[in-house]
Amino acid sequence: MNLDLDAAARGELWQRVVAEIERYHDDVGRARVAPALDLAGLRARLAPFDFASGITPAAAVEFAVDGLWRDQVHTPHPRYFGLFNPAPTAMGVAGDALVGAFNPQIAAWSHSPFASEVERHLVLALGRRFGYPDGAIDGVFASGGAEANHTAVLCALTHSAPGFAREGVRALGASPLIYVSAFSHDSVLKAARLCGLGTDAVRIIAVDAKLRLAPAAVAAAMERDRAAGSRPVMLVVTAGSTSAGVVDDIAGLVAVAARHGVWFHVDAAWGGMAALLPELRPLLAGIERADSITFDAHKSLSTPMGAGIFLTRHPDILERTFRVSADYMPRDGAKITEHAIDPFAHSMQWSRRFTGLKLFLSLAVAGWDGYAAALRHQVAMGERLRKRARADGWQIVNDTPLPLALLTDAGGKDAAAVAQAVVASGEAWVSSVRLPAGETAIRACITNYRTQTADVDALIASLGRARAALGSAYGGAR
Repeated sequence: MNLDLDAAARGELWQRVVAEIERYHDDVGRARVAPALDLAGLRARLAPFDFASGITPAAAVEFAVDGLWRDQVHTPHPRYFGLFNPAPTAMGVAGDALVGAFNPQIAAWSHSPFASEVERHLVLALGRRFGYPDGAIDGVFASGGAEANHTAVLCALTHSAPGFAREGVRALGASPLIYVSAFSHDSVLKAARLCGLGTDAVRIIAVDAKLRLAPAAVAAAMERDRAAGSRPVMLVVTAGSTSAGVVDDIAGLVAVAARHGVWFHVDAAWGGMAALLPELRPLLAGIERADSITFDAHKSLSTPMGAGIFLTRHPDILERTFRVSADYMPRDGAKITEHAIDPFAHSMQWSRRFTGLKLFLSLAVAGWDGYAAALRHQVAMGERLRKRARADGWQIVNDTPLPLALLTDAGGKDAAAVAQAVVASGEAWVSSVRLPAGETAIRACITNYRTQTADVDALIASLGRARAALGSAYGGAR
């Protein structure tokens, strides 16, 4: 049986894994950012694994490492300017390794009081950062922002109709509606589908000229829908939209939500970083009044995937939404203290990974000040990106102090084609987004604490070469 190895083999295995992790840390910046996609080649390399017989641990690790080097976008690369996927912290990697080895069961509190209380401690600490008062903070770790947003929708429905947990949407009495920005994350649409509401229950409101959700537009939509017999139950606003990095008018929108009696949720999965920087904290004015907040530690706080967090100022709502009776679950925690919270009764998940350790260890070593310094550096790199882009003839078409820039070319070059050319070169990774007027922009985001000025300058040079090559292909310069 090869499910376990002897001490010597384990020691050799750990040494090999650590050596490969160190090599990746040191050398990823010299690799192509994106792979040359080869589905046939990848499947051909996998085909010999029929699992009829085993291979050596060293050979297995070698195969995995080779595949990870060759066939993935290297999000820890300092020239990855893409989605909110940073390089992981060293302590986060260590935390994930420890969790994998100890394999705590985090469904019943009594099975791993340490894991349960570490996550509770982090929820309270993060809640305070967003302005929630002690005594009015609760939350739960999730697989990511999508699960946290799904949790928010379920809590909003439970809050709106006390009978929702038993009767479902029938308890609402009228067609429930959720209001989102046209630039909100599509996980809300998925959540509506999974909750049985259907995507027609999501009202998508057009953004204004600054790509933000306008309070007046939301209020008008709610008034129309209520007059037509529907029931507004939730308003989702975005702090740091995925497409443009824009923060909605939280203070203005929370007033609309309060006036209409709907659950107010802030998706701050990435832009919640502003809570850690005093100079950016005004961007989140009003977030302390939110009924719930989504924040992803695997985005702004650079932990390994995945570490989403759902926060709420309603300490009873998670229990009301998720608790079920399960006679087979251990109840030792309840015998010790009434304050022990079973994670399975607080979440849509049951048995799950101890997600919080990688964040706890990272925060324990870096502290809030260490994270603030790292985020401040990323913001500075974002400013450099905008400055260098303008100097090279690009227009910046989004308005945000967060480190995400949308670039368009005054000469009318196809932004999507430029982005694709940069990715194909392997020199950097950017994407493209479509703006409300139909124009396409290049999206470049600083999300890696290792990204330096040379990396930003290299991106601008790569964009320039791609633009020039496209100009030649079409028979003209920019």
